[in-house]
This record gives sequence, C-alpha cells and structure tokens, in this order.
Amino acid sequence: MKITKAEVEHVALLARLELTEEEAETFTGQMDAILAYVDKLNELDTDGIVPTAHAVPMENAFRPDEVTPSIGVGNALANAPKRAESFFRVPKVIE
Repeated sequence: MKITKAEVEHVALLARLELTEEEAETFTGQMDAILAYVDKLNELDTDGIVPTAHAVPMENAFRPDEVTPSIGVGNALANAPKRAESFFRVPKVIE
C-alpha cells in the first residue's frame, strides 16, 4: 500500500474534513489505487516527446483591438431601475 489510513486522516485534518472510519477506509483504498496508477504512468518512456499544453495546435482566437464608439450613458442606463445622474443607483450594502 502506497498510502496509509493515518496519512488519509492527516490530509482530512488539514482539509478540515471529518471522516468516519468507513470513509477513511474507502478513501485509503481509492487514493492507493490512484497512486498505483500514477506509478504505472511513471514507467512510460517519455524521452523525445515534446511537452504540449494542448493536443492540437492552437492560435489566438481573439479579434484585434479596435476603437469603436461607446453606446453612451443614455443607452447604458436605459433599463436601470434607478439612476442618479449618469450612474446606476443601488441599495447601500454596508451596515
């Protein structure tokens, strides 16, 4: 076993989680299976493989920045339930 029940309980304590004995046993088995799978992945020969962030080449999908006219204060506040001059009026939230 790669991880013990005591280690699972320690991690739960750090995460401020309360685990029952049954949950601790379940998570110990699950985390052990995860760590065994990671060990299996570490056996792979990855020499010569270029690290990638994406499986396919990606390009920037953003449009170029262009200056355009604003919608104006009147249109921006057209559906505002309350307004004060050129601002939205909202209820006070600080007590």
